Amino acid sequence: MAPAPAPPKAAANPIKSEIDFDADGKHTGYLRLPHSVHRSAYGWIPIPVASIRNGDGPVVIVSAGTHGDEYEGQIIVSRLIREIEPSMLKGQLILLPMANAPAAEAGMRTSPIDDGNLNRLYPGDAAGTPSQIIAHYIEHVLLARARYMIDLHSGGSSLQYDGANMMGLEPRDAEEEKVVTGLLKAFGLPKAFLYQPNPVNVTAAARRQGAICFLTELGGGGGVDPALVKQGMHGLLHLLGYMGVLHGDLVPAAPPSQSRLMAIDRNTHYVYAYDNGVHEPLVGLGAKVRKGDAAALIHFPDTPGKAPTTVCFPGDGEVVCKRVLAQVRRGDCIFQLASERKPLG
Repeated sequence: MAPAPAPPKAAANPIKSEIDFDADGKHTGYLRLPHSVHRSAYGWIPIPVASIRNGDGPVVIVSAGTHGDEYEGQIIVSRLIREIEPSMLKGQLILLPMANAPAAEAGMRTSPIDDGNLNRLYPGDAAGTPSQIIAHYIEHVLLARARYMIDLHSGGSSLQYDGANMMGLEPRDAEEEKVVTGLLKAFGLPKAFLYQPNPVNVTAAARRQGAICFLTELGGGGGVDPALVKQGMHGLLHLLGYMGVLHGDLVPAAPPSQSRLMAIDRNTHYVYAYDNGVHEPLVGLGAKVRKGDAAALIHFPDTPGKAPTTVCFPGDGEVVCKRVLAQVRRGDCIFQLASERKPLG
């Protein structure tokens, strides 16, 4: 009997880096993602990247532009590239100011090339669409060499978060809880949300590669709040000092604030529209609500005389995020809640 054919080898990621991640010093350039289209048969998509390295030490990825309509993080990562020199480090920073470059160039949450939402595509596919290839590269090339990752998000065009927030995975045990809470306190943004893993998110990708990843949610609404840029930069620099990668005068003496540890429940902390129409929010950011409280009215301007419907909160909590856009369709998120979380043990 003939032996069974060997399974096909996984495709190698086609992205090529212009910079050498093993080299000391500061290096900037592009990750080249081959992309053959009508206007450019042999072209490539440029994904901006920088590496700042000084010998051995923690490797930390700091990224922004995962969603292209979220801007505070793009400003912060651009500042890090300009302001940090190798002499300030013990280890390495890998910096991606526009992780999903096509989305960031278009100012859209998703890529105009393939409609890819980068933070819903992990572990990616080296032989897939451009956004899938980027996800595969981040997980299997960059996170494979990193200890930590900070992915800077905002609410984007459709959502507004209440101030500056951190998000990460629920720890798996008390030992991991101690590490995670120490990092979150060092970051020091006002609220820290912990949530259950979603395998298609970058936080789960990091966990698969043995790294720890946090997200931020810095405001939103498609604009830039300079106070949140300042607060996010302050917290990030203090965190990099706590991690042992950044040293010297650039590290703040203390984090920007004392964080509240909160939890997000997928079943009870999201409020969705069940009708198409125009929503009128009945509470604001920071409100404390109870299960069954009225959250919003949905009005029907296209149906004269039709009374609005009431959307209610499915659980108790504090309003930490709200929809910016008035128009809703069935399935749109109107509010996100969070609740106080007790430490393990």
